[in-house]
Formats: sequence, C-alpha cells, structure tokens
Amino acid sequence: MTVVEDRIAMADVDTQRLDEWFERLERMPVPEGYRVEIVGGNVFMTPQRGTHWAIIRRIVRAVEDRFGMDVNVLSDVRIDFPGHENGLCPDVAMLRDSAEPDEGDHWRYEDVEFVFEVISKGTAANDYGPKKAAYATAGLPLYVIVDPYQGHCFVYTDPKNGDYVTRTRVDFGDDIDLTGTVADLTVSTSAFPRD
Repeated sequence: MTVVEDRIAMADVDTQRLDEWFERLERMPVPEGYRVEIVGGNVFMTPQRGTHWAIIRRIVRAVEDRFGMDVNVLSDVRIDFPGHENGLCPDVAMLRDSAEPDEGDHWRYEDVEFVFEVISKGTAANDYGPKKAAYATAGLPLYVIVDPYQGHCFVYTDPKNGDYVTRTRVDFGDDIDLTGTVADLTVSTSAFPRD
C-alpha cells in the first residue's frame, strides 16, 4: 500500500469508529441543551449558554449578510477532521457551494472553507489545542476563535505542518476584518456579549 492508501484506510476506520460512538451517544440520555463532540477520541458534552449562542447567531448573520440566505453554513453539525477520532461539531462552519454529504450523510472536511469556534469554559483547551491542530492539518485556510471570557478573538491563517503560521488578535469592540481571506467579510464584535 502507498502512504495515501494507508491514510484513506485509517480515515475509513476512524469514521466507522466515530459512527459507532455517535450512535451510542444518540441512545444515551444526553441532557437537552448540550452539545456532544469527539475530540482526539475523547467525548465532550458542553452546555449551550446564552452568551455562546448570541455570538454564534451574530457570526451566522454576518455570513448570511455577506453571502446570502442560501449560503451553506452549519452550526454544531458533525464533520470528521484529520487526526485520531475527531468528530468535531464546529460552532460555525461555512462549506463550499458545491458541498454535498457523502453516502453516510457526513460532510467532508475538504468542503469546509472556514470555521469559527466560540470558547466554552470547560472545553477551551480543545479549541486552542487539538481542534486548532486538526483544522490546520486539514488545510483549513481560516480558523477564528472567539473568547467571551477574555474579550478577544484570534484569527488563524496560513496552515502549515499541523499549525497556523499567522495569528492575529482582535479585541471585542474592534471588527474582525477577514477581507482578503477565503471568508472575505467583516464581523463586528461590538455587540458580542462577555461571560
């Protein structure tokens, strides 16, 4: 087998294992209002907070204002990313217009154009660590972290060797200027609530 064939085989095994995990989780009594995702083979359940949703809603609104109501934008929907058992559910993920789910009804990470993650207190280390690495390894050209606890955002661009070369900090109150990136939009943070 070639390296590419080995990676495809490994990805298929991970997808099958993730499918099994998510099927089990769907049968569990997960409390309403909790988001479940698998990061690096570990299951995380995070309560959805009002602050979290308010920020997500504003980001989605900015994306829709820029690209129209028919834009292919997802929130908290499973997308399998490279790495060990990464069934991630990005807070906001924009997909290519041509993206379609595969035969297993999964979205392909190759169709993701950019991702926003809004920090939750209990899983912040995932957003700054393994999820950032998974997005960079996938070659995602733009990843934005919004941190309502610290009152700032980080814009990551230029993925290389499983990390991002460029990191730009944006304080709440300033615009996240993504013109010149794949997103080609500006997101106002002036109304982002803080925790």
